This record gives sequence, C-alpha cells and structure tokens, in this order.
Amino acid sequence: MSEKRIVIAGVSTRWGSELARTLQRRPGVGEIIGIDSTRPTADLGRTEFVEADIRNPVISRILPSLEPNVVVHCGIVWYPEKGRPSRALHDINVIGTLQLLAACEKTPGLEALIARGSAAIYGSAPGAPAFFTEDMARRFPLVTRFQRDIGELEGYFDNFARRRPEITCCMLRFQVEVGPGLDTPFNRYLNLPVVPTRMGFDPRLQLLHVDDATGALAAASLAPVRGAVNVAPDGAISLSRLLRLCGKTAVGVPPGLVGLINRRVGDFLGSADLYRDGELLLRYGRGCDNRRLREEIGYELAFDSEGTARDFARASHGVQALFPSPRPGSPVRSVPR
Repeated sequence: MSEKRIVIAGVSTRWGSELARTLQRRPGVGEIIGIDSTRPTADLGRTEFVEADIRNPVISRILPSLEPNVVVHCGIVWYPEKGRPSRALHDINVIGTLQLLAACEKTPGLEALIARGSAAIYGSAPGAPAFFTEDMARRFPLVTRFQRDIGELEGYFDNFARRRPEITCCMLRFQVEVGPGLDTPFNRYLNLPVVPTRMGFDPRLQLLHVDDATGALAAASLAPVRGAVNVAPDGAISLSRLLRLCGKTAVGVPPGLVGLINRRVGDFLGSADLYRDGELLLRYGRGCDNRRLREEIGYELAFDSEGTARDFARASHGVQALFPSPRPGSPVRSVPR
C-alpha cells in the first residue's frame, strides 16, 4: 500500500499541530504538509509548512500543486482568540471553508476530505434525546449564531460530497474538549475560583479528553468514512459532579440574573459574543452517540466522560492520590456493546 500524502489546513492551531505530530508516528503516512496564515509555534518535526491563508483564492493554485491524497480541515475556529476576534469568526469559518472546497475541486488524486467540525450542530434544548445520532442534525432549530455557522458549513460540505462522490468526505462533530493545558472558554470556566451555575438545572455533559480528540482525528484521517461522525466519549457526567471532582464551589444564579452574569463571565473567559451557546449547554447539556466512531472508523476511546473529568481534576490540582485508578475511564457506555 502506498503512503498517504496528507495536507493539514489550520496546522498552526493546537488541533492541527497535535494531528501533525501524531500522524508522523503512524504507518502508512508519507509526507505531511501544513498550511496556515501564521507560522506554528509548536515543533512539527518533519511536517513541511506552507504559509497561506485558505480564505485567499490563491489556495486554489497552491493546494493542487501539493498533490495531496488526504486534506484535513482544522481551520474551523470555535472560539475567539488572539488575531481572531469573535466578530471575525463567521468570515474565517465560512469564507475559509468555501475557498478550501473550491481548491479541493481542482485537486486531482484527492481521495479523502476530513473536517474538524462541532457537535454544536445539535444544539442544547429541553426534550432533546439523551444521545444524538448523526442523522438527528437540524431536528431542533439552530438558535445561536455559531450553530447557524456550523449548519451553513455542513451544507457546503454536503454539497461538495454530492458533486464529488469519488472523494470520501467525513465531517467530524466534536463534543466539548477538556484537558490539562487546554485554553478554551470551557476550561477557563472550570478554573474559575467560584463557578456560576443556573439555579434549578444540573445538565449532563459529555467531556471529550484532548488525547481522544487528537486520536479520533488521526484515525479518521487514515480511515475516513462518508458523512458525519460524532466524536464523543462514552457516558456523561453531571455538572455538579464535575465541579465536585474539581474541588470547585458552585454558586446558583437566579434566572433573572443569568443573562447579566453570563455576559460578565463571557467577557472574562474571552467568549462574550458566543456566551449563548455556553448558556444553553450549561442549562440543558448535550449527549452524542459514538457508535460510528467506534465501529466504522475503528477508534477506541481511552477516556469516558467521568474519566476525562477525573484526569482534568488530577492535572489541575496535582492530587493523583485522590483518584487512584489503573485506567482513567469507567465502565459507563453511551451505546450497548
């Protein structure tokens, strides 16, 4: 079997950099080329770097010249960050994805296209199923700006897949990721000295360990399947239990003050314009079925939701002895085996 030539768009993100380092250790991987508008700060080993902005139409000349077998889109931005404020996320995500798809149209020999998307497509709502399967997207209204952006991106992706059936197009829908050293609004929320919660609600959350997030992305890059795939751990954990494991003090916020508090907290966490997504998640929770990830891509998760919470608590507080376990996961499963 010939080695795959893989191009990673958005290689300077944490996700792109981790994927590049992981793929270097996998059999069947040949040359790895990373594309981004800024140079990576992490050491990418033998990965070749090409400085280019996927929002620029010139990407339609650059990508075909690289002759990839596989393209992995890690450039979808979930949260505001330095150089990428919240008001620019729509343009970055939508224009960047459209230009990358146009470049893929002109790339002969392309076998697979994988995108690192979000389970936010399902939303968080009362009456939602305990675990969404991939065919349940859009059964509930897309009520937030980020949800609508993800829905729009998936629409473009689906159209491309229909036009180019010879290319295996795989949209990965990642649940909330947690892990030591991960700098996201949710991780910052867990690190607040006093954590505000909505009074009267205790949502069940699926927490995806950062190691499993990278492992699943690498597995899908080498063995993609057609269509959407949930990237989610087994089981779920309540917010109250998560905070107890982390040793945090929770303060219930009355409904009348939730909007004000969330905006203030959102400013502090760096996600003020996206606080509505977090508010709904921390009110109703969200669960996703991971059957396709396990059975079709063949990735076996190392951590379930509670195992992820325990590992995060250990790393955050340096108290390994509080949660002794030979394996960080627990036997909770989201689907029967």
